[in-house]
Amino acid sequence: MKNRIQELRKSRHMTQAELADKLEVTRQTIISLEKGKYNASLTLAHNIASFFQLTIETVFIFEEDKTDV
Repeated sequence: MKNRIQELRKSRHMTQAELADKLEVTRQTIISLEKGKYNASLTLAHNIASFFQLTIETVFIFEEDKTDV
């Protein structure tokens, strides 16, 4: 799943460590999310969206798998 976390973080001039501290996760979690190597839990996705005052759908880009249709 793609996301806009890096873009949103940089627009606020925040480091990965600063965002991690605000969200009470590790910097490695932020790195993995930004690289698309880790999908956030629903709780973490909600916390991230709330932090940026956006909807989950605005932060996370859900790509429908055509084979599942």
